[in-house]
Amino acid sequence: MTMPAPVRYLGTLWLIALGVTTTGAAQERLSPRELGVRVGLLPAGPLNAITDVAGVMVGQVTIVAGDSINTGVTAILPHGGNVFREKVVAAVVVGNAFGKLAGSTQVQELGELESPIVLTCTLCVPRVADAVLTYLLTLPGNENVRSANPVVGETNDGTLNHIRLRPVTEADVLEAIRSAHGGPVEQGSVGAGRGTRAFGWKGGIGTSSRTLPDDLGGWTVGVLVQSNFGGVLTVAGAPVGQELGRYYLQGRVQGDAPPEDADIADGSIMIVVATDAPVDHRNLERLGRRALAGLARTGSAMTNGSGDFVIAFSTRRVDAEGSLVPNGRMSPLFQAVIEATEEAIYNSLFLATSVDGHRGRAQALPIPETVEILKRYGVIAR
Repeated sequence: MTMPAPVRYLGTLWLIALGVTTTGAAQERLSPRELGVRVGLLPAGPLNAITDVAGVMVGQVTIVAGDSINTGVTAILPHGGNVFREKVVAAVVVGNAFGKLAGSTQVQELGELESPIVLTCTLCVPRVADAVLTYLLTLPGNENVRSANPVVGETNDGTLNHIRLRPVTEADVLEAIRSAHGGPVEQGSVGAGRGTRAFGWKGGIGTSSRTLPDDLGGWTVGVLVQSNFGGVLTVAGAPVGQELGRYYLQGRVQGDAPPEDADIADGSIMIVVATDAPVDHRNLERLGRRALAGLARTGSAMTNGSGDFVIAFSTRRVDAEGSLVPNGRMSPLFQAVIEATEEAIYNSLFLATSVDGHRGRAQALPIPETVEILKRYGVIAR
């Protein structure tokens, strides 16, 4: 099969410069917060993004070719230095392990992260991991390194993306890592979220943050998600999926089982949690487990065919001195990560655009109808 040459782009200007067709640019869709939805109690950071955690950077490359290639790379860096030499404390939490998270066992064993976290498509993980090794081994100061642990997560975008072609290249990965920056993070059908689906709608990349009051530590928790899972979509308590008539077990409940019923439940999600709170590996693992509570609030049941993973890190360096957050002060951080995860997932849906793909079309969540539902249930003021 002959495929058109893939279009690789950074940022949103590609839409104008390259004339790629989607249903509405990401910047033309509004986030839940902009529509009046308030998730939780705690304030978001200035950007409402994982980059509100000082030093954290995100880079993305999106790969599009015709209607068959829709995939990409999203890289999250804990700081702008040599991560291998300046490791940060980290932990991995598994909700359901139907997925591939390269490098997770060493992170759990040693409690530290020594590479960027890179998200991509399922069959691209080995190539991406090899590219991350290239990045690490070529960093100044790493000339004699003989072992490194690249961390690569994935979700399966095989409906919208011709995943067997494995179109992600080493150059794509290096570009995503080297172009990573602080500031606003593009969300929706971009990067590793280009070909994903969630709750039967178009999923994608989403991010959010929460900042604690000074008397609770003043720390920030940021979350970035790659949403490609399903269930019964619930937005701030409102049964949006049921009201829109698209949800898991709909056929069983209504006595008519459509063939796509299982597709609305299975899939995966990668959740990356960052914080500037000085917490150790054990409490980062506890923090990561609470991210799964935020996932549950959106209507996920972490089904058999879903890979639900959390990678949590603190920007505190491994050898940094100073006091750690004690157990008794972790609860506000737990609340922060639950809220940020929940809102990041909503952002990945609300900001995603419709995409035509290899085996069909993923429609963006219909915003006007969703807003009416949220008004009806009192989530948005009339």
